[in-house]
Amino acid sequence: MNQQPAWYRNIWAPWRMEYIRNATKIKEEGCIFCKALTAKEKESLVLCKGNTAFIILNRFPYNPGHLMIAPFRHVSSLEDLERDELSEIGILIKIAISSLKKVYRPEGFNIGVNIGEVAGAGVPGHVHVHVVPRWNGDSNYMTVIGGAKVIPQSLEESYSLLKPIILEVAKDYELCK
Repeated sequence: MNQQPAWYRNIWAPWRMEYIRNATKIKEEGCIFCKALTAKEKESLVLCKGNTAFIILNRFPYNPGHLMIAPFRHVSSLEDLERDELSEIGILIKIAISSLKKVYRPEGFNIGVNIGEVAGAGVPGHVHVHVVPRWNGDSNYMTVIGGAKVIPQSLEESYSLLKPIILEVAKDYELCK
């Protein structure tokens, strides 16, 4: 009989099965960012389309409000982007941060780009920037010991809260019409 150590406990997170079941399928079906551009915005979780880039809600978030910014063009690295694309991505990051502050009042942010599968890129062929709101205590024992993350808000609710705020903030930049 295989006994677990006294400190070991199972923590059930059945919603993660969608990601696990679909991880290979998603890669086989093509780029999630390219597909999001042609699908209905709400279904694909697109919050804002600029002229060369867009903001999308992460379907498998680390925290509520986890956003991603990607160029329209399917390129794998920042160095492949044109000046106008880089500039707009920077503006969209600013819009994302301002909007997340208004909706969630985070205490900080993680902002990053993973270039290449070995660096952690879940979609290695289409460069994108993660904007993750953070709070004290959001990495608690569930994550550290249990290896599970509890997301206290549905994607639909996150989308409904963020969309109007992002559109309002983006007006100053004449984006996201």
